Amino acid sequence: MSDATWHPTACILCECNCGIEIRLGGDTGTRFERIRGDKAHPGSQGYTCEKALRLDHYQHQPRLTSPLRRRDDGTFEQIDWDTAIREIAARFVAVREAHGGESIFSYGGGGQGNHLGGGYGGATMRALGARFRANALSQEKTGEFWVNGKMIGGGVRGDVAHAEVAVFVGKNPWQSHGFPHARTTLKEIANDPERSIVVIDPKRSETAELADFHLQVRPGTDAFCLAALVAVMVQEGLVHRRWVDEHTVGVDEIERAFGGIDIDEYARRCGVDAELIRATSRRIARASSVAVAEDLGIQMNRHSTMNSWLEKLLWALTGNFGVPGAQYMASSLVSLVRSNGGAGREGRPDPVSPVTGSKIISGLVPCNVIPEEILTDHPKRFRAMLVESGNPVHSLADSRRMREALASLELLVVIDVAMTETARMAHYVLPAPTQFEKWEATFFNFEFPHNVFHLRAPVVPAPAGVLPEPEIHARLCEALGAISDADLAPLREAAARSRADFAGAFFEATTANPALGAMAPVVLYRTLGPTLPDGAASAALLWGAAHRTAMGHEASVRRAGFTGDGLELGEALFDAILAGRHGVVFTHDQWDDVWARVATDDGRIHLVVPELLDELATLADEAPLTTDEFPYLLSAGERRSFTANTIIRDGGWRKRDADGALRLSPADAESLGVVTGAAVRVITSRGAAQVVVEVHAGMQPGHVSLPNGLGLDEEHEGEVRRVGVAPNELTDSGWRDPIAGTPWHKAVPARLEPVS
Repeated sequence: MSDATWHPTACILCECNCGIEIRLGGDTGTRFERIRGDKAHPGSQGYTCEKALRLDHYQHQPRLTSPLRRRDDGTFEQIDWDTAIREIAARFVAVREAHGGESIFSYGGGGQGNHLGGGYGGATMRALGARFRANALSQEKTGEFWVNGKMIGGGVRGDVAHAEVAVFVGKNPWQSHGFPHARTTLKEIANDPERSIVVIDPKRSETAELADFHLQVRPGTDAFCLAALVAVMVQEGLVHRRWVDEHTVGVDEIERAFGGIDIDEYARRCGVDAELIRATSRRIARASSVAVAEDLGIQMNRHSTMNSWLEKLLWALTGNFGVPGAQYMASSLVSLVRSNGGAGREGRPDPVSPVTGSKIISGLVPCNVIPEEILTDHPKRFRAMLVESGNPVHSLADSRRMREALASLELLVVIDVAMTETARMAHYVLPAPTQFEKWEATFFNFEFPHNVFHLRAPVVPAPAGVLPEPEIHARLCEALGAISDADLAPLREAAARSRADFAGAFFEATTANPALGAMAPVVLYRTLGPTLPDGAASAALLWGAAHRTAMGHEASVRRAGFTGDGLELGEALFDAILAGRHGVVFTHDQWDDVWARVATDDGRIHLVVPELLDELATLADEAPLTTDEFPYLLSAGERRSFTANTIIRDGGWRKRDADGALRLSPADAESLGVVTGAAVRVITSRGAAQVVVEVHAGMQPGHVSLPNGLGLDEEHEGEVRRVGVAPNELTDSGWRDPIAGTPWHKAVPARLEPVS
């Protein structure tokens, strides 16, 4: 076959979004007959892991093709789009008029790799006067966001590919990736005697098998290990004091706090040999470059926010910022992190949620408090909810309580591809195309020095009856009266003449009418969108993003090869994005750009976070996490070779471990009298489940794990059945970080009972 039969697109199963090519076939000509890495993609350059090769199971799974309305008896009936939009708008307005727009809450708005459509949901929320939202980031990342904001004013990443020492904290990049060419890069570092890998993980993971230093902590005790590593640097004089004095603030206070830590005792508490901790700290301190990457192992664990601070002290105290192989701050085309407007800095309070007063970080309400924000008599409670490309009933802590909360809402609307566990509870369900049936993109653009953006064209046509998210939100905004033809007519006329005329008309119209500016994504979609080539109307919001990037990162955009004066530079970038079927390098940074992005008031890294120093002072007094009743610690949601995010609702894609076994150590298996394939009941204070056992040599005694992505209600031949254990049937929304509210999923007290 000719190369023309291969369709360029991207994998949607992790943040890397590697470029892939798909060859279609089968009886309908729409099956993903073959999938391969896209060598023309400027980021992944042909690399992909094995998970991308199974994406046909995502494309061809049971899905929705008509709007649905819940009947009084709980069943659903199909309705037409006009009826659905009219009724949903009217019911949202009724809630707003009775209780105010702030009683309407949104969750999701762009799932994994599904960010372009999510960019339009904000217009609908603004049309309703809604303020509060949450998504997967506030389930995982907001503790790190908060620490980044306090210390440096923005997000940081590690230049792992060029680091002398790569440090992975609560992260197994062999499975979770998180940087380009993860497995190739890990092998390269492991095979180089001049370089080292450090892994902090309670399990001997695939990455830990490659590591020179594996600090196999007891689950939930990462803070003791990280604090001990910092203490070694302080107590042995390993801090790079000249660099620290020049580039940071607060080192004296840090040295006082960590100078008194009993390293041997902290080593005992985390279960790691003290000499291994000392050797690891010394290796980090003497390296010419260190890149550190953290992930869910500490971000969804005890002391998660403090863990993020402690790992940043490792690289900050050793001068590993703004140089090759160390930490950097990337450019962005569209930022996933919403600024708190200065809130969270010293003297400026964080905004808080209306009922529980929980910190709102990066504009996001903590997921763990959502039920408490609903199940109350508080006058400001959430009463209606729009869920888009998200599944909080399955994905958030304490599924039982989440179901109770959603069932009490006056209105629940879900926009999704499939009939998810959350959609089954909705009053209305609106069907969207799959990610391979529409124009789509991801805003996970974190690479350095070449940062890549990939606008993906449809691979196969969408079935009749579904609408892309931008069209859904445009219709809702029109039904809500937020935009009218009279507003849009001059902009349509300008767009028909030229992009330059449109730019002037758009800026004039939105300046004169701020309410129209609040609807900018939908306004662009309805006016500029129809003029874009190949039906790429959904890409209209990227026009504004391209111009912001050209203005905010002008030198980097020019180094990437774009030219033009004034608005011409942004237009050139936008045209390249539209035409770049394999992705486009939109910025080419230099290391000097990194320091220019530090957004603290004085341009220095702030080492001291007072709230976390206070928490550190109480760490030594922490009681053990296990009890006689619950002697095990469960990691509820481990990434494995045959797990992914829950957009794949067809378990047939798993060639091994189809039911998601509970992994436990050989010693624990012997004490329980079980072997691989036996059944046990895993019990927590919130629930219980029967599961098959896998005896795994990488697990330490007292630690057990269940995979992520299992426990979905799958449709098979007209019947719905649950495959595997849904981890959040066993978790508790009350188990959460005191600052960010992120859950403690990686250290859940549990007990096991053999099933005969």
